Amino acid sequence: MIRHLVIVLGDQLTLDNPALEGFDVACDQVVMAEVIGEGAHVWSHKARIALFLSAMRHFAESLKTSGFPVTYYPLGEHRYTELQEVWSHHIKQHAPQKMIVCEPGEYRVLQLLKTCAENTNIPLIVRDDTHFMCSQANFKRWAGQSKSLRMEFFYRNMRQEHQVLMQGTQPIGGDWNYDHENRKTFGKHGPQSVPQAPVFEIDAITHEVFADVEHHFAEHPGTLAHFCWPVTRNQALTLLDVFIQYKLADFGAHQDAMWQGSEQPQYAFLWHSLLASSLNLKLLNPREVIQAAEQAYHAYQLPLASVEGFIRQILGWREFIRGVYWLDMPAMAEGNHYKHQRNLPIWYWTANTHMNCMRQTITQTMQYGYAHHIQRLMVTGMFGLLAEIAPKQIEAWYLAVYVDAVEWVELPNVAGMALHANGGRFTSKPYVASGAYIQRMSNYCQGCRYKPDIKTGAQACPVTTLYWHFLIKHCQDFAHHPRTALMVKHVDKMSQEKRNAITDYAQGLLARLDNL
Repeated sequence: MIRHLVIVLGDQLTLDNPALEGFDVACDQVVMAEVIGEGAHVWSHKARIALFLSAMRHFAESLKTSGFPVTYYPLGEHRYTELQEVWSHHIKQHAPQKMIVCEPGEYRVLQLLKTCAENTNIPLIVRDDTHFMCSQANFKRWAGQSKSLRMEFFYRNMRQEHQVLMQGTQPIGGDWNYDHENRKTFGKHGPQSVPQAPVFEIDAITHEVFADVEHHFAEHPGTLAHFCWPVTRNQALTLLDVFIQYKLADFGAHQDAMWQGSEQPQYAFLWHSLLASSLNLKLLNPREVIQAAEQAYHAYQLPLASVEGFIRQILGWREFIRGVYWLDMPAMAEGNHYKHQRNLPIWYWTANTHMNCMRQTITQTMQYGYAHHIQRLMVTGMFGLLAEIAPKQIEAWYLAVYVDAVEWVELPNVAGMALHANGGRFTSKPYVASGAYIQRMSNYCQGCRYKPDIKTGAQACPVTTLYWHFLIKHCQDFAHHPRTALMVKHVDKMSQEKRNAITDYAQGLLARLDNL
């Protein structure tokens, strides 16, 4: 019999885990488990599964080295396929007085924990996740009864509360946000002097994980051939140091730009930090990441727009998105503002499409389990909205294919930002554009079968056609909103004949999405 059964989930890999507070090695026990169900809950990318499993196994070793008694259930060495089966089995064996866990990163897992506790008649203690800089309770107080939430106001409060890039009560530089300086393109010559992509040793544990993934998840998408992600805290700290030294100064200006060029991985990663997976597994703490960026700004006079833009992603957007997720679940997962019902095209998994922007982004995604925020928002995400794909199918795809995907961050970004499926709960308008935007921010349109300035016909860019179809279809609603009224003024100038031609051609595209 044990006192406390402490459950450590796969995205809680830190010795600062609140579930470990007050741990007594004489009478408490840590349980960690790998189960098929978590890798197959969505059709997960092999690299995503490998990252979680390798990081979990390495962390279990760290716990043992620190003196914690750990029972670890690796794949292939037990008969259980779901987490709650492992927990129930362990409870029956050891009859703990309590189950203790840190707040999970997924509503579904929280329900599994509650159900397990009810079925086994064991009290469940869920401790606040102190990894985050804004607790669920504090976010709920900030949000109040407002039907519309805006990150910018939350971010300013967080800057003031945590005294980040502040001079007393005022922001350093005089402005809160320098986003307008961070939207530059690469120009016709493309990105220059791109920093090298990270390389980490594939040690014995990770090699064993690769073998397990290929055995148990052989039919899953993606590849392990390009695996390059930190699986330990030391590796994550190295990646943070590399970003601060070699990327942060140039991070801001071109953070929205995309480029198809060399097959070298640095052209996929550019100046992006790649720290999201380490933060989301809790190999890194957001406080230390923010502190490192702020210290570098002061020590090396780095561009404020780059430093502020990076810090905003962590102190602002990351904390805000997590707060909105727990505030709005489970209703968020059911949101479908435009009532879209079409199936996800098969080429979202294969990249076998003539649309070069989609082909490049998805190919990169299947290679690395990574695409940066504009590729996700304004390429694969925007197309999902314009093509009227059922939100749940798009949301499941994002959760499956990106190594940094945990539902608390994936779902709000996809449902709220990319798909506008929650009707604008925390965005003021749908993020839609024609192919001209992709042409401006990348070189994807060069050599593509489709032309971004053509709306109908064999050479018409599907993004452009479906963009205008979307505006025509929702013209009346958008005309009454100040953030969208300007968009549909261009529709007002179209003849009815031209509108009909776009609508008819778009309907043809929507009927053959798998063959674009």
